[in-house]
Amino acid sequence: MKIINLDQIKEILDSINIIPTIEKGFVAYSNGDAVIPSVGELIFNNPPGDVHIKYGYIKSDDYYVIKIASGFYRNPELNLKSSNGMMLIFNQKTGVPLGILLDEGYLTDIRTAAAGAIAAKYLAPSTIQKIGILGTGIQARLQLLYLQQVTDCRNAMVWGRNIDKLKCFQSDMQEKGFSVSVTQVMEEITSNCNLIVTTTPATSPLLWGDQIQKGTHITAVGTDSAYKQELDSAIFKKADVIVADSIVQCIERGDIAHAIRDNVINKEKLVELGNILSGINRGRMSDEQITVADLTGVAVQDIAIAKLIYDNFDSFII
Repeated sequence: MKIINLDQIKEILDSINIIPTIEKGFVAYSNGDAVIPSVGELIFNNPPGDVHIKYGYIKSDDYYVIKIASGFYRNPELNLKSSNGMMLIFNQKTGVPLGILLDEGYLTDIRTAAAGAIAAKYLAPSTIQKIGILGTGIQARLQLLYLQQVTDCRNAMVWGRNIDKLKCFQSDMQEKGFSVSVTQVMEEITSNCNLIVTTTPATSPLLWGDQIQKGTHITAVGTDSAYKQELDSAIFKKADVIVADSIVQCIERGDIAHAIRDNVINKEKLVELGNILSGINRGRMSDEQITVADLTGVAVQDIAIAKLIYDNFDSFII
């Protein structure tokens, strides 16, 4: 059995493009070619945290994957990362364990950032004036970095509650070639940015319907549990196109779930991301439209990225 540590995982990721494989995973999922059970979840209150267990397989594959990922949001106060976890890969025909990917939650972060880039590739307006990022953590940084693969825009504005974290984000991302301004006023994001990515563990809305301008695309990645919420439900009433990474999953968790419970939208208004990638459904059709992608994180992403790491590992053994 292969045991692959975080440094080895990062070395492999530096040499491969994961976006096409993640795209194929979304298409397989929407085509009904993947078996993805409901998310296993543990919620903790003191201190606040959650653990997600996501698992499944693509029918034509040789593997099945089980992913365990945690988020404990006070960990930075203890000089610990807020996320952690691992992925386990098995032979789909025999059940024999093949590999343990000791990624410490990193692969979950990476596949989430890749999904954000994919959503922007198909849903963002043709000209992105400025990228708005809500949040200052690892995912906020990765979303901006992975957007480089689908847009030439390097002009960004970041919103956060802590001015020191905002300045740290600004410094880090400017070193990577971005022009970054900081704000603690949400209206500055909504009035200047036509691509907005939300990356926080908020439990009440940060963006409100009356703030969103025509032509804006929003990718929401932080609301991966039923108790979290980043987007006001009125945003979905205003949106022309609403995209779910998984319709089944998004009506149970994520910002879409809040809008459905509030009777703002119904399931029939939802389009699945994999069906846009395959051309079954249309995404954005004009630069005037408001589009929203709710990315709650689907196990097919974990399957896709785990396979890539496992299959490429032997090439990196020294």
